[in-house]
This record gives sequence, C-alpha cells and structure tokens, in this order.
Amino acid sequence: MYYELTEETKVNHAGVKLHRIRCTKDFIHAGEGDLGGWIEKLDNLSDTAWVGDEAEVYGDACVFGRAHVYGYARVFGNAHVCGKARVYGRACIYGDAWVYNSAEVYGSAMVYDDARVFGNARVSGNARVYDEVGVYGDACVFGNARVFGDARVHRGMIKEQRQ
Repeated sequence: MYYELTEETKVNHAGVKLHRIRCTKDFIHAGEGDLGGWIEKLDNLSDTAWVGDEAEVYGDACVFGRAHVYGYARVFGNAHVCGKARVYGRACIYGDAWVYNSAEVYGSAMVYDDARVFGNARVSGNARVYDEVGVYGDACVFGNARVFGDARVHRGMIKEQRQ
C-alpha cells in the first residue's frame, strides 16, 4: 500500500468524516511522507492511485489503478475513477459514474448518474454529463454543455458532421 490514514480528520459539507492520507513510499504521484487529500475509508483508494491536495473521496466511491484525483475535486456515491484517469480542479464525479482509461474531468465539470467518460475524452468547464451517456475516444465536452439521456459522444461524430 502506498498510503496510510493520518490522525488529521475533518467533516465535509455532506457531514462525512474524512481522513487525510500520507504517502508511505515513493511512487508515480507522490513521494514518501507527502500529505495527500481526504478519504472516508481505506476502500476508497487502492493500487497506485492517489488523492491529492484538498480532493475528497467518500461513500462507496473508489479511485484505483493509476488514477489521480486532486485539486478540490470530489468523487463520491458509488463512482469509480480508474486506469490513468485524472479528475481535478473542482470537478465532481458521483452516482454510479465511471471515469477511466486516460480520460480527464476538470474545471467545475460534473459526471454523474450512470455516465461513462473513457478513452482520451475530456470533460471540462461547467459541462454536465449525466444519465446513461458515454463520452469516449478523443471527444471533448466543455463550456456549459449538457450531455444527457443515452447519448454517445466520440471523436468520430465530429468528423462525420464536418463532411
């Protein structure tokens, strides 16, 4: 294991008691002794994933693989962030959402419900991706965009629209 819970705790805006983590040995995201972000329980983080800065992971959410959650990002509910995915800024991932492969969610973006963001996809700004949406490939959803229902957004769609 690359981290441990410290004695430092806080209660977040949702009333959940969180523990700050500390890196126990050098690895890709942190060095031994570095303080990380906040998790509710050991099950929230595994493998060589890392929660840094003031980011929070709680509920039954899990960050694993080589994923990195940092800044003021929040991952909660039953959400999963894995692979080499990155979630940062003030982004929120929650519900049963998944962010994986090399996808990134950042800014104040939100991914929730049963949405999936994967591949090299990017969701940023104030974008909202929810319901049963899939955003994948090299797709970018940004600004104030809202993608919902059972929509699929991928790079190939952009090419087709330009032809």
